[in-house]
Amino acid sequence: MLDPALLTPGEARSLFRDGLVTPTSGWSAGWTQANLLALPRDRAYDFLLFAQRNPRPCPVLDVTEPGQVAASIFDGDLRTDLPAYRVYENGEQVAEVPDVTAYWRDDLVCFLIGCSFTFEAALLEAGVPVRHLETRTNVPMYRTNRDCRPAGGLSGPMVVSMRPVPAHLVATAVRVTSRYPAVHGAPVHVGDPGALGVRDLDRPDFGEPVEVRAGEIPVFWACGVTPQAAVMRSRPPFAIGHAPGHMAITDVRDTAYLVP
Repeated sequence: MLDPALLTPGEARSLFRDGLVTPTSGWSAGWTQANLLALPRDRAYDFLLFAQRNPRPCPVLDVTEPGQVAASIFDGDLRTDLPAYRVYENGEQVAEVPDVTAYWRDDLVCFLIGCSFTFEAALLEAGVPVRHLETRTNVPMYRTNRDCRPAGGLSGPMVVSMRPVPAHLVATAVRVTSRYPAVHGAPVHVGDPGALGVRDLDRPDFGEPVEVRAGEIPVFWACGVTPQAAVMRSRPPFAIGHAPGHMAITDVRDTAYLVP
């Protein structure tokens, strides 16, 4: 297989459709990645309001009509073209599968939500290391003690992703990522994990731990797994999400979400 960074979105989606399961950080460099949440139509407005009230963790990039399996930014099949999915019933995860066709419902509305993988190429270009890319692992993600603003029947904690950054490059990381507000933007916290209620960086709630080396500071960005944390707390009857770190690779360039 070619270097995953060199694959077009369509080529990457074809591999996932054929059964490849892998985190997508570093894949299809230059193309925007997105989180997925699919909810029945009668719950979709609640989530749209939840996202509007919590734009840092839930920046909506696109919304489908009920039952649609493609989106204006995703020229593929949202049921098959992500590497892995999680299926929830009454807030409980009942499956993690590479294809959700068997679970699909014609009343599902799909939300594509900005993902911080989108700005990782910009971090690398600015000289900021990205540890989970170095180690070829999934990014670590943590539930925090910061509750999102509730909406309708949805409530839950903000989830964050963490990247260790050398102390002298923290300002650079903040500057670079702040130019991508549609994919979480600047960090929500720098430094002490305890201030977010995170007790142990080696035990993430989602993803895999990474080493924080001497001279590095943990930097936390809002994360698009937040909607799934809301599903787990609020317990709607049914929902589908991406497996954390296994994203939808869209047909939109990263630069489309870059602001001056």
